[in-house]
Amino acid sequence: MAKDKKDTAKDKAKAKPKKAAPKKRAPKAKKETVQATAQKSATQAVDQAPEQPTAQPTAPQEPMLRILAQYTKDASFENPNAPDSLRSDQGAPEINLSIEIGRQMLEANVAEVVLMLSAKAERDGKAVFLCELEYAGLFSFGGISEEQILPMMMIECPRLLFPFARQIMAEMTQNGGYPPILLEPPDFAAMFREEMLRRAAQQGEGAAIN
Repeated sequence: MAKDKKDTAKDKAKAKPKKAAPKKRAPKAKKETVQATAQKSATQAVDQAPEQPTAQPTAPQEPMLRILAQYTKDASFENPNAPDSLRSDQGAPEINLSIEIGRQMLEANVAEVVLMLSAKAERDGKAVFLCELEYAGLFSFGGISEEQILPMMMIECPRLLFPFARQIMAEMTQNGGYPPILLEPPDFAAMFREEMLRRAAQQGEGAAIN
């Protein structure tokens, strides 16, 4: 009877199932998990980073013309036959007008432009008066190329100086005892074109001679 109990106990011991040992994670799987987490964190950091401001293109500088100074450089009024030339019973004199433009560069972007006006009055071949004026301005340029400086000096600068020179000429003739000369504004653009054509013709003649 005891033997049967002993055998039964052995059978129970044999029948009792063993606990399965826990499986260990493969190192490779753990490494991949760590790498995936690191990549996710890096992606979040990039997404959360503030956007860098985009550099805006520099706008081109607009053409600029400034008057630094303006002044009378030379002025004269000749009245050789006064007071006879002032008599009211004589007819109006014939007046010849001329306008010239002088210029010189003083610095890289600074130039002096001189407006030269002349009014010569004659009656019966005799001089009545001669009024001459050189009115100048000092100009600075910005935002323009070298090719644009010459047209600026020959067109825009004289256009700015003319109203002041016109007023001075009117006062000079009036102070000389004559009606004031009121000059009509000239077409400085047309004068510049004529000057360029004249220069081109001279250069062509010089090339033909050579």
